[in-house]
Amino acid sequence: MTPALAESVPGVDPRARARDWAEIQERMLVPLYEAVYERLAVGGAAGTRLLGLGCGSGLALLMAAARGAEVTGVETVAPERLALARERLHGEGLPGGPSGTRARLVGAAIPDDPPYNVVTAFQPIGCTAGDSEGLGALLEAASPFAARGAAVVLAGWGPPERCATASVLRVAARLADPLRGAGSWRPALRDDLEEVTHRAGLTPDGSGRVACPFGYADLESAVRGLLSTGLFDAAIRATDLSQVEKELTEALHPYERRDGTVWMPNVFRYVIARVP
Repeated sequence: MTPALAESVPGVDPRARARDWAEIQERMLVPLYEAVYERLAVGGAAGTRLLGLGCGSGLALLMAAARGAEVTGVETVAPERLALARERLHGEGLPGGPSGTRARLVGAAIPDDPPYNVVTAFQPIGCTAGDSEGLGALLEAASPFAARGAAVVLAGWGPPERCATASVLRVAARLADPLRGAGSWRPALRDDLEEVTHRAGLTPDGSGRVACPFGYADLESAVRGLLSTGLFDAAIRATDLSQVEKELTEALHPYERRDGTVWMPNVFRYVIARVP
């Protein structure tokens, strides 16, 4: 859910945005992480050496480490998130970070020892123009460090008709129209993930769908969480932050419940492929 966080966005504090991601939005993908780890028996008796591409603020890595995996996270476009991952995985700052976790976190070069037997790219593609190309580049950089037969997991948004959030994200597409191109929202396509695996030369080995509802304490939290994804950045550049916040709030009203919480059912996809 992170198009181009390395680029500055007018009116947006990158450190506050990273904190919103870590505290509000990242947990929405926990069902996806759990489903993948369960299917691959991450942390099982054979041992797991996991490489997380685009690891963000490290929640998926923390969950894998809790299962007994040795984890390495790479985050090249959001250094503020990487700083939070370091706090989380080494027991400082954010709650839940166990001291002594077997984790390495880097912002550039991938550590080349030992070879990884699981590679994950959990940032869902299929929602912004050009995101599959960025994922392909990540896989190309990581493939020399993966063991033969290693599992590679890619994630993506499900069909728009199964994702309530798609109707909210259309605000981003409408407001960003003058800047259409890389980074602007588009509906997910059926074969987004399969096309990436094919171009990367990986061997398909299964797929699945996971319900990942987006639930927020109130409208303000929903706006902050969704803005932290970066999916509205092109809209902010085309208009301004206050305009995007106003229209995003209006788009969220149909999903506001009587108690003030916001609830949007969504389905995400994942594909498992193997390194030949």
